[in-house]
Amino acid sequence: MVTPPIVAAAAVGWLNVLPVMLPPMADSSSSEKAPLARRRAPRTSLVGSGDSAVQVSSDDALGADDPLAFQVLNEIGIIEQLASHRADRLLAPALNLPQFTVLNHFARLGGERSLSQLAVNMQVTKGAMTNTVARLAAKGLLAVKPDPNDGRGKLVSLTDSGRLARDKAVGQFAVGLAPVTRAVSAQEFAQLMPVLRKLREWFDGNR
Repeated sequence: MVTPPIVAAAAVGWLNVLPVMLPPMADSSSSEKAPLARRRAPRTSLVGSGDSAVQVSSDDALGADDPLAFQVLNEIGIIEQLASHRADRLLAPALNLPQFTVLNHFARLGGERSLSQLAVNMQVTKGAMTNTVARLAAKGLLAVKPDPNDGRGKLVSLTDSGRLARDKAVGQFAVGLAPVTRAVSAQEFAQLMPVLRKLREWFDGNR
């Protein structure tokens, strides 16, 4: 069983629209005395396929002895794994999640970025970012031009087609994530947003 890394909470920008609801902390002594028939078996999900598949439990973060901050961040990490797998299915075949993340970054912040800046922002290697940008540029979704301040550098920006592709992908997310809104109300999402934003801002400022 894999425990997701805590830093995953800050790695995916659109994760801040997903719920992180923790149940009350369990009393270990009362749990031991509970009838066996009332004990719920951990729910597990298989994420990915082939050799890369991992088993993820929704109960991994509920240990009563773990610090509360760890429980919350561990839940976010599990959600990140499951949501990323779902997102890849929703985006295919036009985009994958890393490509959408780059388009969404530009749609939110605008402007131009160097490959190095993008790699730092996305917390990936420059080589990985170069590959992602090249694929998006080949589709006409990003524009790449020489950096006037760096003879060997490139500046990357979003094209109109890239913005349309990003907006279309968000629409696909809205349809694909509709079942979530039946499990978590709009009011609950609204209550979560300030806390999730505060967590994202802290991790972004303390890399």
